[in-house]
Amino acid sequence: MRFSRTAGIALAVLIAAAALLLSIGIPSGAITSAIETRVARDTGYRIAIAGSSKVSLFPGFSVTLNDVTLDDPNDRNPDRRLSVASIRAELPLGSVISGAPQITALTLIRPVLRVPLIRDGAAAAAAAPPAATPARPTPVTIAHITVQDGVVIMANTADRVEDRIDGINAAIDIDAERRVTAGGEARLGGRPATFRIKADAPREGQPLPMELTFAAPDWLNGAIAAKAEVRLRGALLQINGLSGTLGDGAFNGWASADLSGKPQLKLDLDFQRLDLGDPRRQPAPAGAPWSDARFDLTFLNYLDAQLRLSAAELNLGAAHFAPASIDARLSGGTLSAQFAQLGVYDGESAGQLAIDARPRTPAITLRADFKNVRARPLLAGLADFDRIDGKLQAEMTLRADGDSVRAVMASLGGTASVAVRDGEIRGVNVAQMIRRLTTTPLSGWEANSTETTDLTELAASFRIAQGKAATTDLALAGPLVRMTGAGTIDLGAKALALRVEPKLVLTTQGQAPQGQSTAPGSSPAAEPVGLGIPVVIDGPWASPRIYPDIAGVLDDPAAAYARLRAMGQGLFGGTGDGTTGPDGPAGGPLGESIGRLIQQGLQSGGGARPPAPGSAQPGRPDNQPDVNAIIKQLFGR
Repeated sequence: MRFSRTAGIALAVLIAAAALLLSIGIPSGAITSAIETRVARDTGYRIAIAGSSKVSLFPGFSVTLNDVTLDDPNDRNPDRRLSVASIRAELPLGSVISGAPQITALTLIRPVLRVPLIRDGAAAAAAAPPAATPARPTPVTIAHITVQDGVVIMANTADRVEDRIDGINAAIDIDAERRVTAGGEARLGGRPATFRIKADAPREGQPLPMELTFAAPDWLNGAIAAKAEVRLRGALLQINGLSGTLGDGAFNGWASADLSGKPQLKLDLDFQRLDLGDPRRQPAPAGAPWSDARFDLTFLNYLDAQLRLSAAELNLGAAHFAPASIDARLSGGTLSAQFAQLGVYDGESAGQLAIDARPRTPAITLRADFKNVRARPLLAGLADFDRIDGKLQAEMTLRADGDSVRAVMASLGGTASVAVRDGEIRGVNVAQMIRRLTTTPLSGWEANSTETTDLTELAASFRIAQGKAATTDLALAGPLVRMTGAGTIDLGAKALALRVEPKLVLTTQGQAPQGQSTAPGSSPAAEPVGLGIPVVIDGPWASPRIYPDIAGVLDDPAAAYARLRAMGQGLFGGTGDGTTGPDGPAGGPLGESIGRLIQQGLQSGGGARPPAPGSAQPGRPDNQPDVNAIIKQLFGR
């Protein structure tokens, strides 16, 4: 009776204990030290379990560890470590008892991998840990790994620099033949990215075939799909037989990285087509200031590299280059890139770009030459400016400091010479603007999409300092227009301060009539006629004020223009020098006709009367076609 009663109590205790174990798990503080010892023995790494740990039997056998840190005790850099908020391993109890654990599911919740950014190569070598010599580990198989809300932090404490890859969620499957399939998502710089990886089972001493798909819509114009053979020899990662596509363009090449300290990268890629930037980007509104969005180039201090990139087609936003070849070297925070025989819109370019990222504010230097390049598509693609077309010749040496486009443009210095030949100015009729200047100041360029100004040459040389480009030799020549000038272009503020002398040419070809010379002392019929006073172009370059340079013209335009008519200079009088004789700059019947036409237009604002019949001098060639062309150009008829 007593025995049966004692047995009943014991059974009740066992049942209660079993129920307790099934509901709350087995407190396993006693096994924490065993886990730490086993990991150190098998891997050479040190694991610290600062939080609670337990073994559960329901709904299946599992081990949960909280607040876990893994690092290398031989690493002199304490910033290199892996921290995990919670690790949960699910495995059959029988596999544990047999001594060959088979983990069916491993879940890592909020893992944080800290990777130190090493600036100095010597320090990197000192910080490189010696190879660990762990004991031969007990083989463990894992069928499925889940990563939830992971983070990779790349930081340099001394420089106060930190970059993150966060929001990492991934699922990794390993089949019975140890082939790996992984997929997931992450956020790079706060912008979404997705990835998928396939790899064969690793074989000792053999390269590992691998496939990768990567998409980051905010960073790349298309997804990357690549395959390669990967080999890891100590700290040297080798990627051979690399091929794939970026968007619609195929590429191939190779890469290697020495990860023993400060990464040393070598990369050689050849693209059929390489798209960088967003061609769908909307241009900034006219007159909008330069962007002050900050770009950060400090990462150039934590990587040394030798790069060679070539492409049959290279697209930078809306700008197109074909072919393109760039050789670059990055060392100690200084990037030097050279490009030679870069195909640019029926022409070519060559030059060098250097970026010094060592100071907090990067320094940028550019030297470039352009030969026979179509100006309009190049300027439209790079600067959203499509007014000028023609063959561009340019030489420039520029330097700047800044971490935004606005800061760079405001600090520009150097020299440049630019010439555009055999083209046109779109949306602007310069001859018509000159005509209107004889009656009123202009506000803006009076753009009209149907108007053009034929261009024989537009040229200038500049000396640039603090974002202001000064010129003394601005010159424009066209069939009906001549202009010279000087002044300053404020590149940072997008503003003009120019003083020019525009003139109209009195032949439709912009040259002397057939059989006449344009040399000094030759027939004056080809001499251009100007306003007689300079013209000021001042204000924002999207819509500047344009007016004759006479006192009070902006305060009291009517009085100022009355004084100009009284002076009778240039287009405000009959000739370019106040005379109407045949020896003046606009001498002869053609000049007299132009003078009378312009005077009549100014005085009456109505239609101009043609010259009286018979006024032409005997023996002179008939200039009526020239007169008609000038009338159409001046009065829009």
